[in-house]
Amino acid sequence: MTTMTDASVREFKMPDVGEGLTEAEILKWYVQPGDTVTDGQVVCEVETAKAAVELPIPYDGVVRALHFPEGTTVDVGTSIIAVDVGGGGGGAAAETETPVVAEETETPVVAEAPEEAKPPARQPVLVGYGVAVSSTKRRPRKGAEVPAQEVAAAVQQELNGHSTVNGLAGPAAGAVRPLAKPPVRKLAKDLGVDLTTVTPSGPDGIITREDVHAAVAPPAPEPVRTTPAAPVAPAPVATYDGTRETRVPVRGVRKATAAAMVGSAFTAPHVTEFVTVDVTRTLKLVEELKQDKEMQGVRVNPLLLIAKALLVAIRRNPDVNASWDEANQEIVLKHYVNLGIAAATPRGLIVPNIKDAHEKTLPQLAAALAELVSTARDGKTSPGAMQSGTVTITNVGVFGVDTGTPILPPGESAILAVGAIRLQPWVHKGKVKPRQVTTLALSFDHRLVDGELGSKVLADVAAILEQPKKLITWA
Repeated sequence: MTTMTDASVREFKMPDVGEGLTEAEILKWYVQPGDTVTDGQVVCEVETAKAAVELPIPYDGVVRALHFPEGTTVDVGTSIIAVDVGGGGGGAAAETETPVVAEETETPVVAEAPEEAKPPARQPVLVGYGVAVSSTKRRPRKGAEVPAQEVAAAVQQELNGHSTVNGLAGPAAGAVRPLAKPPVRKLAKDLGVDLTTVTPSGPDGIITREDVHAAVAPPAPEPVRTTPAAPVAPAPVATYDGTRETRVPVRGVRKATAAAMVGSAFTAPHVTEFVTVDVTRTLKLVEELKQDKEMQGVRVNPLLLIAKALLVAIRRNPDVNASWDEANQEIVLKHYVNLGIAAATPRGLIVPNIKDAHEKTLPQLAAALAELVSTARDGKTSPGAMQSGTVTITNVGVFGVDTGTPILPPGESAILAVGAIRLQPWVHKGKVKPRQVTTLALSFDHRLVDGELGSKVLADVAAILEQPKKLITWA
């Protein structure tokens, strides 16, 4: 029978899966203590400030402990899983030591005081309850010392919800610590809710986020008793579930988006220009391309031709494709176009980009757009796909909106908003006819792009959409 040794345990730390990220939330564990894992196997899914990412384990072994439960936000560099790489399997090795999941339990187990003749036994570490007793000797510090018996008693009382070390008193003796996961405890702290007053609704008496929100919500109004002669009280404002407010913690993608938009809006001086354009010929070209053999197997829609029109306009006006280097007081001209496409996902707005979009043919651009949208909808967009964008398109027309004033993604020079395409009366060849019309809005960084350059780019896009044959003559 093989016994696991501490030397064989490897700690896998939360990596920085993006560029400069500091934390990530564990969304789902795919393994449990006792499972065998292999190098490259995905063990969990985490959500960063940019996307949801699956984490592979970098070695073979047997899972010994999961240090955090699902829903916990963990700092980058913190160990999240322990794996025994000493060759122990799930059979004999599993019998010698029981894997420990680092979650809070209702009644923590406290090791009995060791006898003087025996070294203290090493106990597994439970997150939130301190470290196990160690036989390591440390150099005594100067100053008053707390007697060992007093410390041991204080530790026992702390586990029971009471502390009297050096006269610092906590809750009443014998108090039971409410069961709640770390994110729920943080939420309660932020909202000023005492968990001992919250009625749990989760399994095994665990307090959930909903329980904390319910504790801060105002009590439901008592029904008004009326008589036939008494006036009836006015009905309260309609609500979703009986409460008047719901508070949603800002984190992950939404938190990062909010910070980025605030930083962009108050750093880059935005200018927005608008143009209304007849896109009837563009829609006809879309229908023709759908029948083209070279476009079979790819999705053809107006967004594809709008993206191609913007790429051609950038080629004709390359100075618009730049960024502002505040530290060095330089304008950085980009000789490539990483075309961002704003996508609404359940986790919030993200802007992945098509790398080197300027080099792609129309079929290649169509395939890249389809893959980008599909990946974003599935929540699998990688952090790398959202980095180093240069220019972005946001299609607000899919929501029936005519236009908007988009905010620049940080580090980019321009963003084009596409409004809804509607059948409207339009003067065409001297006569008023029903035509397909849309409104475009181009926001740009006025430090980089002046009114003339911005106007030229927007006018080129409009001209191409009105006369799509310019894609051939201008490309």
